[in-house]
Amino acid sequence: MEAPARSPDGGEQCPQGRELVASSTGSTLCMSSSRSESVWTSSTPRSRWDIYRKPLVVVAVGVATFLFGVVITSLACFLKEHKKVYKMSGPAFLSLGLMLLVCGLVWIPIIRKKQKQRQKSQFLQSLKSFFFNR
Repeated sequence: MEAPARSPDGGEQCPQGRELVASSTGSTLCMSSSRSESVWTSSTPRSRWDIYRKPLVVVAVGVATFLFGVVITSLACFLKEHKKVYKMSGPAFLSLGLMLLVCGLVWIPIIRKKQKQRQKSQFLQSLKSFFFNR
């Protein structure tokens, strides 16, 4: 039996059952033998938190940045010292926060649509296998 291959720097080993791919820099990468693994085609059910975690984090960061921009912009009205800094940075945080908020809110319906498409695809595949594998 062969020993698993080592990377050129003598570091970590690749698990057995995986192939080595040499890149143009001479280092090796461990890649799975099934190259078409995807989040949407995996058969294991995932929790809602696993599915919606990234968009919710983007929305939360967007809201926090937007509120920080509101505070900075309002400081420009009340404080006289460093007024130019507040007037410049406040709207920047407002726009950045709003952009992140909108991106996160648009991402959620896209995920829902992909999940529905995946469910339809699995249903059609099961019907196809039922009728053609007789």
